[in-house]
Amino acid sequence: MTHSHADFQFNHLLPYGAVLRDGGVQFVIFSRSATEMRLLLYNDVEDREPVERINFDPAKDRWGDIWSIFVRDIKPGQLYHFQASGPHDPAIGMRFNKDARLIDPYAKALAGNFQPTDDGIIRPPKCVVVDDAFDWAGDRHLKRDLSETIIYEMHVKGFTKSDTSDVKNPGTYLGVIEKIPYLKSLGVTAVELMPIHEFPIYSTDGRQLKQPNYWGYDSMAFFAPHRGYAADSTPGAQVIEFKQMVKALHEAGIEVILDVVYNHTCEGNDQGPILSFKGLENSVYYMLENDQRYYKNYSGCGNTVNGNHPIVREMIFHSLRYWVHNFHIDGFRFDLASILSRDRSGNLVPNPPLVEAIGEDPLLADTKIIAEAWDAAGAYQVGSFGDDRWAEWNGRYRDDIRGYWRGDDGTRGPLATRLSGSADLYQHDNRPPTSSINFITSHDGFTLNDLVSYREKHNLANGEDNRDGDNNNRSENFGVEGPTDQPIIDGLRARQVKNMLATLMLSQGVPMLVAGDEFRRTQKGNNNAYCQDNEISWLDWDLMKKNSEMFRFCKHLIEFRKNQPTIRQQSYLSGAPEGNDGWMDVSWYSPLGVAVDWHSGELPIICLLSAPPKEEDPKRVGRDVLLLFNSSHMGCRFMIPTIAKSKEWRLFIDTSLEPPKDIYPDLDGPGLTASGSHTLPYKSLAVYVAEPERRSRVR
Repeated sequence: MTHSHADFQFNHLLPYGAVLRDGGVQFVIFSRSATEMRLLLYNDVEDREPVERINFDPAKDRWGDIWSIFVRDIKPGQLYHFQASGPHDPAIGMRFNKDARLIDPYAKALAGNFQPTDDGIIRPPKCVVVDDAFDWAGDRHLKRDLSETIIYEMHVKGFTKSDTSDVKNPGTYLGVIEKIPYLKSLGVTAVELMPIHEFPIYSTDGRQLKQPNYWGYDSMAFFAPHRGYAADSTPGAQVIEFKQMVKALHEAGIEVILDVVYNHTCEGNDQGPILSFKGLENSVYYMLENDQRYYKNYSGCGNTVNGNHPIVREMIFHSLRYWVHNFHIDGFRFDLASILSRDRSGNLVPNPPLVEAIGEDPLLADTKIIAEAWDAAGAYQVGSFGDDRWAEWNGRYRDDIRGYWRGDDGTRGPLATRLSGSADLYQHDNRPPTSSINFITSHDGFTLNDLVSYREKHNLANGEDNRDGDNNNRSENFGVEGPTDQPIIDGLRARQVKNMLATLMLSQGVPMLVAGDEFRRTQKGNNNAYCQDNEISWLDWDLMKKNSEMFRFCKHLIEFRKNQPTIRQQSYLSGAPEGNDGWMDVSWYSPLGVAVDWHSGELPIICLLSAPPKEEDPKRVGRDVLLLFNSSHMGCRFMIPTIAKSKEWRLFIDTSLEPPKDIYPDLDGPGLTASGSHTLPYKSLAVYVAEPERRSRVR
C-alpha cells in the first residue's frame, strides 16, 4: 500500500471517516490538539497488532484541525484504527494516549471484539472501510402521517433470539425479516428499534468488561449498525443486512424509527476507557466540569456529549442525514433529548441550536422526530420540547392512565385529558395532538403483564441489590406477587391488560405498543432489564400461543383505530360546540347519564366521541363511539345519556366478557338493552359504536 499527500484536494475533507475514492481510500479525522496522528491497518479481526502504521505528516496531511491522508490500493473490508499523540493532562481536559487504539467517530462499521491487554488499555473493535452501494430497487421513505401511525417498540435481538421464535436467523436483522408476516398481522405501521448504533456488548470501566449491555444505550459509533445483530460475521456484513431489513419492512408498509443516543457514549467518566472521542479531543466532544478533570453527568451514565458544540453538532447532523439518506430511515426517537437542550456549559436554554436545527433540517423534513423530553439531571420538558416538528414521549400519559386503571383518587379528570389528546401539554403554539406519543409501557419499566402482576420491582438478577430501576411504577398485583394459578386473579389481570390496551388505542395522539405486550410478555417483575441478555428479556413466542386471545383482542383494536377517523382527529377534543349545527367532538357524563361533576371523587365515567363532520377519508366512514370506563373497586351500572339514545349502538368491546365476546371486530355485537343501560363489573371497560346511517350531531 502507498499513501499520497500531493493529490489531496480540499473538497475531499468532507465527509469525514474512510471515504472511498478511485484507487484507494481517503482517511479524514478531526483533532485540534493532537501533535501526531497515525493510521493503523489490520488484515484480520483477531490481529492484535497492525500490519502497517502510517504516519500523517503535519505539514502536508493537516488542514486546520482536520487530518487527511489518501492510501492507495485499499478496498472495502479493510480494518483500521486511528492513534493520536498529544498532551495528557486531565486537569486541563486533555486525555491523549499515544498507545490507545481509537475508533473513527465516522466509522461506518466495526468488526471483532474488545481485546484486553497487559497494560490495562482496552483495544476496541476495529473500524471497517464500507462501500455504501446497495440496490434499493426504488425504495423510498413511506412518509406516513403521524395521525395514521401505530408504533411498535422492539429490540432487534430480543424479538427473535428465543428458540421459541422459530426463525432461521435468531436475534438478527434477518430474523426480523422472517417475522414481518407477524408484524403485518398485528397491524402496526412502524417499528421503533432500540439502539442499533454500535455499542459494546459488555459495559466497560477502563480495565475490564463487565455485565452484558443488552439494551445498547451506550453508543461508541454513531454511523455504524451494531455488528452483534448480523447473521454473517464478515466485517461490514451488518450494513447490508440492516439495509435488507429496512427494505423488507418498507415493502410490507412498515416504517423504521431508530432510538438514537446522542447524549453520552460508552467511554464513561474519568475512570472510563479511552476508545475514541477522549483520545481525539476530549474537551470538545464532552461537557466537562469547571476543573476539566471530571465530566458533567446529565445522562446518568458517566459523561455527557457536548451536543451544542459546533464540531459535535456537525457530527450529529452528519449521522442523522447518513441514516436517512443511506439507510432510508423514517424517523428518530432521541434518548434523553433534554440534554440536547443544554448549552456547552450544561444550562438549559430556549431555542437550543441543535434542537432547532434538527427540526428545520431540509433532509430530515420527511422524517418523524420524537423526543424523550427529560434527562437524568432533573430536566423535564414534556409539553415544551422544541416546536411543532417535534413529537414527544408523553410520560404524563403513561402515569395518568396507569393511575386511573389502578383506581387512584383524582384520576378521572386526567384520564379525560389524556384520552382527548393532552391539550394541556401540546395545544400551545398550535402543536397538534400527534405531538403526543402515547404509551403505557416502554422498554424501561414493567411490561404490561408485569404492571398488573407485581406491586414491587424484582431486579436482584441485575446484581445491584434491587436498588436500580424506578420505585414509582403505579402497578398492582391484585393479591399475589407474580405468577398465580388462581383463575380469578389471573382473569382480573387479563382484564386490566385489555383495559389499558383499549385506552391506548382509543386515545387521540399516537399510540406506542411495546413488543410482546400484545400477548402478555413477562420479565418476571424486572423493571430495568438493561443487562439481561437472556430469557428475561427475549420474547417468549410460546406466550403468543398461550395468550392468542389477547393477541386477537389487540389486533382488532389496531384495525379499529386504523379505520376510525373519530379517534385519530387532527385537532384536540374540546367538548365545546363548533359551527352552526352545534356539533361537539366529545361530551362526558357520569354513570347516571348526566353531565359529569369533575369535582366528584368517583372514577366511573362515560365518554361520547362524535365522528368528524367532514370525513377525512371517504373510504373510512367515521362512527360515533361511546366509551364506558369503570376503574373502581365496585361494579357500576351506566345509564346511557339521553342524547345517545336515539342512535343504534352495537357493542364493540366489553373487557369483562370472556373471549371471543370481549371484542366484536365486525362491529356487530349486541345492541344496547331496552333500558339503555350497561352494567360493568369493577375494573372493566365497554365500547359501543353507532351505526353510521343513524349518526346524528350532538346539540
